[in-house]
Amino acid sequence: MKKKFKQRENYPTLVIHSTDNSFGFGLRINNNLYPDELFIKKFDNDLCNNLINDLNKFISKENLQKINKLSVSIGPANFNASRQIVVLARTISQQINCPLDSFSSFEIMAKRIASKNNILTNKKSFWIYKKLKRKGFIAGKYEICHNEKNSSHLVIRETVLPKVIKELESKCLSFEANYDDKEDLKELLDLSNKNLLNSNVDSWRKVLPIYPMSPIN
Repeated sequence: MKKKFKQRENYPTLVIHSTDNSFGFGLRINNNLYPDELFIKKFDNDLCNNLINDLNKFISKENLQKINKLSVSIGPANFNASRQIVVLARTISQQINCPLDSFSSFEIMAKRIASKNNILTNKKSFWIYKKLKRKGFIAGKYEICHNEKNSSHLVIRETVLPKVIKELESKCLSFEANYDDKEDLKELLDLSNKNLLNSNVDSWRKVLPIYPMSPIN
């Protein structure tokens, strides 16, 4: 039986995100009285140890115990980084007994890409893709479900989780994946807070990285 999580007022949300060549943390107090705290760093030779060390510098053990909600990006991005940040997020969630949810990297950037390209029509679908070094693409499909005049209020649903495809159909609207460390961390914080009330404390069990390809691609 799932254990429902009771939200605590003014407690923070923590997010962990990675791209092809960087990782980052984001922290937000739920009432938004304080500005978001962000940390972004390029990969180095020992990501595993430095990931934990940098998290310890970013947030104290005392404040980590107060986390209301934890969210993590699951790729597609750097293969090893996606795996390591998911393991870290699952471990924290289990140890401090707080809910964990996840979003694909493409879902996180979808609203930014839609706004940049003026895709403002309700129910308009588009693809986000990343070309592989060999043949084919990793691509996910997204749909605008709700639109306001203010692009920041766009609601976008992921209808196809990123997966490997041989080619993109020319008639389909598609855009190349474009990571933005700062903006993607903020969007991940937004997505995380929107899902807060539907969270369960054992939700970490379902969070796994996206492995649409082997590490050698």
